[in-house]
Amino acid sequence: MKAFLLLLTLSGLLFGQLSWAQAPAAAPVKKTVKDFPHTGEPPMPPVKPVLDTPLRDASICLGPDKTYYLTGTLGPDFMVANEGIRVWKSKDMKAWEPLGLVWSIERDGTWQKQWTVKNGNRRRALWAPEIRYLNGNFYIAYCMTGLGTGLLKSTTGRAEGPYVSTNTPDAPLTPTGIDASLFQDDDGKVYFLYGSGSIAPMNAGLSALTGPFVPLRCALPDTDIDHHHPNRPCKESELNHVGFEGAYLFKANGRYYLSCAERYYERYHCLTAESRTLLGPYEPRYVSVPYAGHNVFFQDVKGKWWSTLFGNDADAPVQKQAAVVPVEFDKQGHIRPVVK
Repeated sequence: MKAFLLLLTLSGLLFGQLSWAQAPAAAPVKKTVKDFPHTGEPPMPPVKPVLDTPLRDASICLGPDKTYYLTGTLGPDFMVANEGIRVWKSKDMKAWEPLGLVWSIERDGTWQKQWTVKNGNRRRALWAPEIRYLNGNFYIAYCMTGLGTGLLKSTTGRAEGPYVSTNTPDAPLTPTGIDASLFQDDDGKVYFLYGSGSIAPMNAGLSALTGPFVPLRCALPDTDIDHHHPNRPCKESELNHVGFEGAYLFKANGRYYLSCAERYYERYHCLTAESRTLLGPYEPRYVSVPYAGHNVFFQDVKGKWWSTLFGNDADAPVQKQAAVVPVEFDKQGHIRPVVK
């Protein structure tokens, strides 16, 4: 009897070991937009695209008619070529009406018509148009692949244009660089930004730069290499930038907020830094809106703040489509998504 019980025990142990060895591995738990494994990423609300069309670098502004205007980088082949700038409008940020191709490279361009070559491939694309309503008119800052940055103004005061370059003769405002942007300070002075946060003052007509570019930087460098673009190793002198591209600057509550895109743990996040003075130095950067790299911040008709988002990594809640995220300022004055 003892031998029989011993045999049963050994058989059970052997069967258990075989079952354990042969059991399939548990499926990985699918992460949601509210699950962030890395320190410093705030939770996100549900996010859905506002347009069913490929659009990167989404930019939205509120016009004087209480209408929202949207633009961004066009087309699935944006790295090679696209047609120019399209604009949409909406009263509620839900239903968007197309205003058409407001500026065409082929129809309206001069220097912008040139094709450039990178790694043996020809390209001619307009990137990151940013629409702003300043001083009673609509302006669109933009960049051309390999040719630099430019600035357009509406000739009618309407968002649908037509648009012409602010400078005469028509030429790039900067011969190199990407991701152009505008900032207007409380005194009405307008500044031109591009790239990772280089800023220069403009004249009253926004037709020329009136001073040299100054890099906006944080007082302390972020030395964690996982907080920087993995394929673009930073020099030690660059570890104090807010991000590597997509600079956007605005002012609220007496503070300057500079946001940039960064590959934070390889995600394409919006990082933000703050300062009491325009030229800084800026306080340590932080993740303000996850997955919202190269965004803009804007206020709605009720004064509430929003961020654009287009999704530039595999974990983003939308993929290369325009979306909006409500944001707020916490007790420290930092930007955070509104999560109910």
